[in-house]
Amino acid sequence: MFRNRLQLAGCAAAAVIVLATATPARVSPAAFERVDLAKAKAEGLVVFYTSVDVSVAERLARDFQAKYGIKVQVERTGSERVFQRIGQEMGSNLHVVDVANTSDAANFLVWKNSGWLANVNLEEIERYWPPQFRDRDATFATWRATLSPIAYNSSLVKQSDAPATWADLLQPRWKGKLVKAHPAYSGSEMTADYELMKAFGWTYLQKLGDQKVMQVQSSTEPPKVLSRGEQPVMAGGNEYVVFQLQSQGSPLVLVYPPEGTPFETSPAAVFKEAPHPNAARLFYQYLFSRETQQMLVDFGGLRSVRAGLREPSNRVPITRIRLFRDDPQGVLRTSDEMKTRYAQYFGT
Repeated sequence: MFRNRLQLAGCAAAAVIVLATATPARVSPAAFERVDLAKAKAEGLVVFYTSVDVSVAERLARDFQAKYGIKVQVERTGSERVFQRIGQEMGSNLHVVDVANTSDAANFLVWKNSGWLANVNLEEIERYWPPQFRDRDATFATWRATLSPIAYNSSLVKQSDAPATWADLLQPRWKGKLVKAHPAYSGSEMTADYELMKAFGWTYLQKLGDQKVMQVQSSTEPPKVLSRGEQPVMAGGNEYVVFQLQSQGSPLVLVYPPEGTPFETSPAAVFKEAPHPNAARLFYQYLFSRETQQMLVDFGGLRSVRAGLREPSNRVPITRIRLFRDDPQGVLRTSDEMKTRYAQYFGT
C-alpha cells in the first residue's frame, strides 16, 4: 500500500524558496486552536515520532516536561522508517503516534491525503510562517529546516585542497574518502539527492556512486564520521549536526557550493486519532512557539522559517546561500526511482 506514495498523495502545491523576513504576516480572523491545559495534563503523555537528531529531541522533551509536567515519549529514527511505521500502524488500525516530524515533506502530503492528520490552526503559525511553509488546511507546517552542504575535517584536508563545488567531489583524489547518508533511510538525504539530480542529472549521482562512498543511514551520521576522523569529506549529510560538533571544538568546515545547496523542510503534524489529543495539541503549539524555534537554531543548529528569530553571528545567513528549490511533490514522484537507481549506483 505504501510502496508507491504517489498513488496516495494526489495533487499538492510544491514549495518554493522564499525565506521568512522579520515582518509578521497579517492575521485573518480565523478561529485559532485553544488547548485545554487541564485535559492535556490529565493525559500526561505525548508520543512523538521524529527524525531530528536525538540530542535535539531529548532537549525538547525535557523542556516541555519541565514547563507543563507532561512526559514526551520520543521515538527517534530515520524519516523513511517513521513513514513506514506509521503506515503499518494505520494499516493495522493501531493509533500510537500523537505528533510526527520527518525530514521528508512528501510524507505529509501522503498522510494528509489519507485523512490521517488533524486540523490544528495556530495563531503563531499564521502570524509568522510564510504561506509556502504551512498547509493551507492547517494540517501541517514546517517545524524545522536544514541544508545539506559539503563539509570536511580541516585536520585531514587543507583548505586549498578542499572541494568547493559538487563537481569537485568526482575528482579521483576523493575516491574512497567520502561519506554520505542513504536516501532509503533519511528523508533529508532523499530530498538532497533529488535536488542534486534535478540540478545535474542522474549521471552525476552515478559518477558519485563510482567514488566508493562510505554509506551510513541517517543524515545526522556523516558529520559525526568526519569528526571522528573516519573519512575526510562529507558528500551528503546535514548542516545542523556540523554546527553542533563545531560548538564542541570539532575541526569541521562547511562548504556551500556556488551551484547551490540542497534545502530541506521538515514539517510536523498532529494525528487525527492521536491517543492523547489534548496533550498532542499542546505539544504541537509548543513546537511552533518562539522559544522552541529559537532553541532549534541556537542549540540544535537548525534553520527556522519563522520570522523574527536571531541567527548566531558565526553562521552564514541563509539569505547569503544559494539554495536549490525544495519540491516535496517532485520527491514524491521520484522516490521509488531514486531508491532503485541509488541501489544500482552505490551498490547498497
